[in-house]
Amino acid sequence: MRIDILTVVPELLQSPLNESILKRAQQKGLVEIHIHNIRDYTFDKHRQVDDYPFGGEAGMVMKPEPIFRCVEALQAERSYDEIIYTSPDGVRYDQHEANRLSTLENIVILCGHYKGIDYRVREHLITREISIGDYVLTGGELAAAIIADSVIRIIPGAIGDEASALTDSFQDNLLAPPVYTRPAEFRGWRVPDVLLSGNFAEIDKWQEQQALERTERLRPDLLK
Repeated sequence: MRIDILTVVPELLQSPLNESILKRAQQKGLVEIHIHNIRDYTFDKHRQVDDYPFGGEAGMVMKPEPIFRCVEALQAERSYDEIIYTSPDGVRYDQHEANRLSTLENIVILCGHYKGIDYRVREHLITREISIGDYVLTGGELAAAIIADSVIRIIPGAIGDEASALTDSFQDNLLAPPVYTRPAEFRGWRVPDVLLSGNFAEIDKWQEQQALERTERLRPDLLK
């Protein structure tokens, strides 16, 4: 899989995309992550990529020319399954969308900034708009990092124990059950006996019951 991220502040993405599971996935050749500075695609001698909005509103808007030039340069080398724009009014991101994206071969993620991007980019270039929640960030870089992390970790081979990713919260519209480790007793609090029993059929049943109970109590909306 290849992920190309377009941004005006590439420094924000260097660390989160080059550590832990994401770093190992790249070292294994499972994924390529390429970060592109949109300023490299402007004709402006000051490398400016934004301008005042028509209509007199406050804030600055990212210009269409450098974005189109960057994406079209990438498209000249390969085809892309999705060109994603991180936007507060995009579709709400969830595990099902992460699963879908993980099956694709090449995706572009455009990070919004300032007041947003010229709407012609959204009309004629973007294929998918994604929101990670009902709030506004300074830019789309953190959202892009979240999307990349959630997608890469479920690519087969990215995590040492692949079964671990399949039992994460939201994979089956349920929250994950409680997990425990050693010691079996800590400050008088014991791990549930069933987890120490070695009876895996009973353990599976207990985990399913706990997942359902926690979802009903904490996130009943998932059951709808």
